[in-house]
Amino acid sequence: MLHTILGAGGAIGNNLLDVLIQNGENVRLVSRKHRPAAGAESVEANVLDRDALAKALYGSGVVYLLIGIDYNASSWEHNWPIIMQNVIEACANQNIPLVFFDNVYMYGLVEGEMNEQTPFHPNSRKGKVRAQIANMLLDATSSGRIKSIIARSADFYGPHSAQVSFLHQLVIGRHMDGKKAQWMLDAKMPHTFTYAPDAAKALYILASDESAFGKTWHLPSTSPAPNGEDLIQLSAVICNAPREIQTISKWLLRLLGIFVPVLRESIEMLYQYDHPYHFNSDAFQKKYSFNPTSYKQGIQETVDFYRNNS
Repeated sequence: MLHTILGAGGAIGNNLLDVLIQNGENVRLVSRKHRPAAGAESVEANVLDRDALAKALYGSGVVYLLIGIDYNASSWEHNWPIIMQNVIEACANQNIPLVFFDNVYMYGLVEGEMNEQTPFHPNSRKGKVRAQIANMLLDATSSGRIKSIIARSADFYGPHSAQVSFLHQLVIGRHMDGKKAQWMLDAKMPHTFTYAPDAAKALYILASDESAFGKTWHLPSTSPAPNGEDLIQLSAVICNAPREIQTISKWLLRLLGIFVPVLRESIEMLYQYDHPYHFNSDAFQKKYSFNPTSYKQGIQETVDFYRNNS
């Protein structure tokens, strides 16, 4: 079966490519620019181009939608509905099952644990977009137009994720450079993270199981959620780095956001850092007897990956 990755070259896409190659699968990578990779076919296509996308997916046995676009609410509002509509249409017309890698923005601020039954109550522009496109796929699936899985992850970290991981940019990466770790708002707040290689393994497991389709799954993530101080101490020991914490306050983020667009776009998501962030993945772990990677092991493997590939 041909496994096609939409969004090749990203953190999850690269980890999934490793899993698929290790399991002897045929792989096609689809991205805006040619991304050659040993053992995989590479195809250029813009997902905003309906015809080019349909051509790029032709012959696929399953498609993984792993695309990341600019972290900008206006861009999300314009582009994501088009992307989702084009992907649904291409997969539906060719009878290709779809696995959509999603986040938790559509839940908004949740009291207690987030699980697969948590209702959508977005309280951010980006969260409203995620709710919109998730509902597009849920509607297409319930109507029988398409066979799909929604696979949700907490904030992730790990190999290939240095540019997009909050935990890497503020903690692991800084520790590897011998600097103090940083944390946004409150380092005593619990915050679940998903280890990217675990997420990739889980996507492959789900795509290979007919009974998994038509459902939403939370990808395996270690519980209970550690707080920022716990993670910083683990990383500091592994990297032999300072254990002190530089806290980034809300007013400082707003000030820096004047000059740094990505920080400005992060301000509406700050509720995730001054409230507990508990992500429950028990359903997946019980069904597939999957034990998520511990934070200690995940941080160690992440450090080893970047030291070996620097």
